[in-house]
Amino acid sequence: MVVPDGVDQSRPSPARVYDALLGGKDHYEADRQVAEALVGILPSMRLVAVQNRAFLGRAVKYLTGEAGVRQFLDIGTGLPTQDNVHDVAQRIAPSSRIVYVDNDPVVLAHARALLTSTPEGATDYVDADLRDPAAILERAARTLDLDEPVALLLVAILHFLPDGDDPHAVVAELVDALAPGSYLVLSHGTPEADPRGVDAADEYTRKAPGTEVTPRPAEEVARFFDGLVPVEPGVGYITAWRPEGPVPPPDKVGLYGGVARKPS
Repeated sequence: MVVPDGVDQSRPSPARVYDALLGGKDHYEADRQVAEALVGILPSMRLVAVQNRAFLGRAVKYLTGEAGVRQFLDIGTGLPTQDNVHDVAQRIAPSSRIVYVDNDPVVLAHARALLTSTPEGATDYVDADLRDPAAILERAARTLDLDEPVALLLVAILHFLPDGDDPHAVVAELVDALAPGSYLVLSHGTPEADPRGVDAADEYTRKAPGTEVTPRPAEEVARFFDGLVPVEPGVGYITAWRPEGPVPPPDKVGLYGGVARKPS
């Protein structure tokens, strides 16, 4: 794999570790080592990655097909894989417009090459940090009409922000800037499904700079949806959100999440 300028192959990144967990090829040895270590600590980690991706697909399918959303802002998009947001949305509504946001140079290189739109719609990539919502919104507005509803996707990204970065304020700033009728899609790691396993994984990731996570309990995840109207079945384990097949036990997929609408 060609190494983009400025990439330190010895430092793992969440996007590339996720790619390794999904069985992708766009990662380095350091990322693979973290993925394998996490699987050794939490044997269900690959299932977590797969189920998180499936939740994203179900949410986008619902938003495009049932809710009529045509604009998506996907922050922390990660490396392109099968059924990316634009793939799912534009199969249903070719005019859908998608902005992807990440700050990993490897993601940037692949996104520009692979995240291509239908002629009727549009895709764009913003190189920005989640901790700078104003910059994200300014650049996203080049492709999206923020006066019309937008689906804000924060899927398995907020647990990479420690409490000191005030992730609840970050989400509130993003949601406040969106038009009524917009949606928030969110998934987030929790310690409540498997406390011992998550504690062991936390201890490991603190020793692997760049992959540290802050799992949060149900009430802290629910706070991200304050002021929004949850879409049934509400906020809970992501595997229970409109499943399309057998549902793994909660202790195998420790991610809370949901979809909610910004009221008029």
